[in-house]
Amino acid sequence: MDKTNPPKAFGVFKPVGHTVIAFASAAELQAAVNLLTEAGFPASSWVSYAPEEMKAQVDLQLQTASPLASLGYELDLVNAHGVLAEQGCSFLVVHAPDEAQAERVAAVARAAKAVSAQHYGTFMIEDVIAPKAQDAAPT
Repeated sequence: MDKTNPPKAFGVFKPVGHTVIAFASAAELQAAVNLLTEAGFPASSWVSYAPEEMKAQVDLQLQTASPLASLGYELDLVNAHGVLAEQGCSFLVVHAPDEAQAERVAAVARAAKAVSAQHYGTFMIEDVIAPKAQDAAPT
């Protein structure tokens, strides 16, 4: 995935075949990268976002989102990712196109203590680790 031209649907981030994982710290993100490597995922299968990179992406997408984006879960997740980025979370987007790979990535997310994780399918987005209400909503 090219983070300078992220995959979108209706103007918002929708990386089909990927799992988007948020981490409270860079150390937890690095632990996940280490676990992914041990699980056989090559470095080319993931992209990381620093909090400020994700926040900039979210801000741009909120400006360009189609009204149709509000019909699905994508816009809600963009907003949740923005809140998490504001709180200092780093993100990892991992290519996991089949169910077995998605399960391995989900196990890594849980083991590395991710704050939230979602796997993007063609028609459905599955919460692997749902954003906690206090983490995903502005206070």
